[in-house]
Amino acid sequence: MATPRSLCRTLRHFSTTTRPTLPHFSDPTSSTPRRDTEEAAKLAELRRYLKLLELRRDYVKHVQETRMKPIMEVELMRLEMFRVEEARKEAELEQTKRLRAETAKRRAQKREAAKQQQEETLLKQKAEKYEISKKKELLREEKKKEKKTQSSSGV
Repeated sequence: MATPRSLCRTLRHFSTTTRPTLPHFSDPTSSTPRRDTEEAAKLAELRRYLKLLELRRDYVKHVQETRMKPIMEVELMRLEMFRVEEARKEAELEQTKRLRAETAKRRAQKREAAKQQQEETLLKQKAEKYEISKKKELLREEKKKEKKTQSSSGV
């Protein structure tokens, strides 16, 4: 960046006057107005320089923001994809848990049904054994009665 002094030197070389300028000798007591104009010019040049610095800073800031925008968008897309992937995995896990629970429930129902069927079978077998033993008992009693009746009639 050019400084105010170097700008003044550059401007002197491109001067449009061809004749040499004579030094201006003024009254030494009246040098204050000239100093004021030189200070005002320096101050104006300094203000322009500071304004240029401010514009440069703003431009650099704007460029950085412009460059960061696509980077941020890519980062946001990456985070969104990560979030979607996590949600998908979570849903998959929930589905797996639900299927496992359903399978366990079906197995428990089958076990319960088999147990109940076994109990019913055992009860039927006991009932059948009871009926068979009851019939045998009745047959024995009938045979005893027949024997009694035969022995009392055949005496």
